Amino acid sequence: MSSPAQTQAVNLVQDVDWLAVAPPTLAAVVALAVLVADLFVPDAKKAVLGWISVAGLAVSTALLLPLLDGDRSTFCLTGDPGACSYTADRFTLVVQFLVLAGALLAALLSVTALKDERKALPEGEFWFLLLSSAAGAALLPASRDLATLIVALEVASLPAFALVGLRHGDRRSSEAALKFFLSSVTATAVSLMGVSFVYATTGTLYLTQIAERIQDVDGQLHTLARTGVVLALVGFAFKTAAVPFHFWVPDTYVGAPLPVAAYLSVVGKAVGFTGLILVTVVALPSYGDVWGPALAVLAALTMTVGNVGALRQQGTRAYSAVRLLAWSSVGQAGYLLVPVAAAAYADDAEQAVGSTVAYALMYGAVNLGAFAVAALVGRRHTLNRVADYRGLYAQNPVTALVLAFFLLCLAGLPPGVIGLFAKVTVFSAAVDAGLGWLAVVMAVNVVIALVYYLKWTGLLFRAPEGDAARHPAPAPLTAAIAVTAVIAVVLSGAPQMVLRFTDTGLF
Repeated sequence: MSSPAQTQAVNLVQDVDWLAVAPPTLAAVVALAVLVADLFVPDAKKAVLGWISVAGLAVSTALLLPLLDGDRSTFCLTGDPGACSYTADRFTLVVQFLVLAGALLAALLSVTALKDERKALPEGEFWFLLLSSAAGAALLPASRDLATLIVALEVASLPAFALVGLRHGDRRSSEAALKFFLSSVTATAVSLMGVSFVYATTGTLYLTQIAERIQDVDGQLHTLARTGVVLALVGFAFKTAAVPFHFWVPDTYVGAPLPVAAYLSVVGKAVGFTGLILVTVVALPSYGDVWGPALAVLAALTMTVGNVGALRQQGTRAYSAVRLLAWSSVGQAGYLLVPVAAAAYADDAEQAVGSTVAYALMYGAVNLGAFAVAALVGRRHTLNRVADYRGLYAQNPVTALVLAFFLLCLAGLPPGVIGLFAKVTVFSAAVDAGLGWLAVVMAVNVVIALVYYLKWTGLLFRAPEGDAARHPAPAPLTAAIAVTAVIAVVLSGAPQMVLRFTDTGLF
């Protein structure tokens, strides 16, 4: 006969839904496998590690398909099946697809980069870090308690610091990694303090329970709760590169290996915005009067600083294309923040959040495509200046047309219809929420961004200054450019497809 204590211990043992946790778990397992295999694979065959990593990310992405039949939850609180640590709902699957597909495309870029820089970039460590970061990033959208959320954020972030500074003998890379690390650690420490304040006022870490209990916080703890809400947002605002937490972006993107910069620009942002949405809309909807105005101001500042920062340096001939994409990503982060801020005021918060998800999908495909073209140009021009793109159409017409299409999508101009459609969706979210002033700021910034996007686009079709001979592109780079181009073209032909993602299933 078992004792009551033994019976309680048995009740606490839960069945794990392995299918639900399979995508991030497989990425983590492949990361460990690659690290161990690196000890035994001879240097001449290190390239196989890259293809194993690419295959692992492809299978992890494919494992999302069996989860489409319905919501799944695991690691739930005993006695309260609604309070779970891991939930694979529609929102989770869409973000996990963005993260894993983005990591897969970054891996394709990395295969070529590692082949070119084999002495500077150790392959085994690189693939282990990339896969580990992708596993953490894929875990974060499924996290439904603050502890798991913070752990996932750090699992996604810590390998990224090492990736930025992994290039041996490159001082610029080391400085970028140090700046990235110090600023991120500070932001995380502030977020942990905010989480502790929220826990102190509610007595729980589960997002659904926080949403219920924080509405009935005692008056003496009300100020503590409001402070915790603001502080908890800092770490995720840093990951999104929101102003004033954006200062690390330009130097980090330029100092990092280009595939890592591409990875950070899409997957890093997906992590930040997912965390913001879960903390604000899911856990703290009743405190919309606190985080709503804060995010609206951040959105206005971020898009303005990003676009003006890019515009100010256009006159410099040595201006790096990667730095331009870095400032562009800051401006795009401002647009992505608009619907999240609007969710505090909108009657339909789910639709507002869906606008951010749809925009992020468009941005992810287009921005990774632009980085893929930058990687191709960087093979001939080490400095990868914007001036190096002059006459690209004469050298490689297809690549030039594809890059022009990507830039027009980012600018929101036809034939980049998907970019225009995504911007209209975000603009509508602001207007519907009564944030007319924010919609005006966004419209002004779209016009500002047109200047540098169109200037870069026009440069592609000018007469080349030097050799106009065509140079073949490696197969992985060609595949990355082709995949992103097809996605952008298909979505531009049927932009209504992104509306399917406005139903996030969070509510």
